[in-house]
Amino acid sequence: MQWLFGLASWQQALLVSLMLFAATALGACLVFFSKKLNSLAITLLTGFSAGIMIAASFFSLLLPALEYESVLPPYLTVTIGFLLGGGLLILADVLLTRRKKGFGSMGTRNGLMYLAVTIHNIPEGMAVGVAIAAAAGAQDAMIPALLFAVGIAVQNFPEGACVAFPLRAGGMSPLKSCLFSQGSGAVEIPACVLGAVAATLVSGLLPWALAFSAGAMIAVVCSELIPECFAGNKTAASLGILFGFCLMMILDVALS
Repeated sequence: MQWLFGLASWQQALLVSLMLFAATALGACLVFFSKKLNSLAITLLTGFSAGIMIAASFFSLLLPALEYESVLPPYLTVTIGFLLGGGLLILADVLLTRRKKGFGSMGTRNGLMYLAVTIHNIPEGMAVGVAIAAAAGAQDAMIPALLFAVGIAVQNFPEGACVAFPLRAGGMSPLKSCLFSQGSGAVEIPACVLGAVAATLVSGLLPWALAFSAGAMIAVVCSELIPECFAGNKTAASLGILFGFCLMMILDVALS
């Protein structure tokens, strides 16, 4: 692991982003073994992803952001950054829902879902890149950042399946469904590297970037994941969120 700690932040981010993409790709490959995914399983997996992202936003992004000095008091920096990140994702969501044409063989519902997942992967990838840059190569600080990335990778696996299976059920071939799902996760690679580069070049940007990423992730959870899972079995959705939150909390707190 020492060689990883010796790399530049953008190189570390690139390697970690490939892990995130691999998790999505593996989840998408499940579509080759079945055409449909049980609705209860989708609810559990979606809730699980939401729980992980909620915990990651708090323990891996907001709390570290509060520890950085900035021009404004830390609580104001974090609050403003959080609102900016959430507001941008809400605006993007509004613009997306107004554009309901042009999805081709995907269909409107699957097309909107696919775009929503792809867009939410951008701040997710940036959040990981910013967390890595914040560690600045220090081993004791890098381990929590890597655990944060592991938590995101864990939720990327079911996410890959949750994108691929509806496309397959809608009539796409297994290969095409898998490739489209992998494409939704591939955006995390440039986003992760961009987040690390931006945060490294402008050190004062770190608390803003961490808070911005947290706001964007929470907005995604509230606008996409929670409504999706609670539209099904509420008990399964609640259990998924609780288990996902606990897993990310353990990864971030107990093991750091």
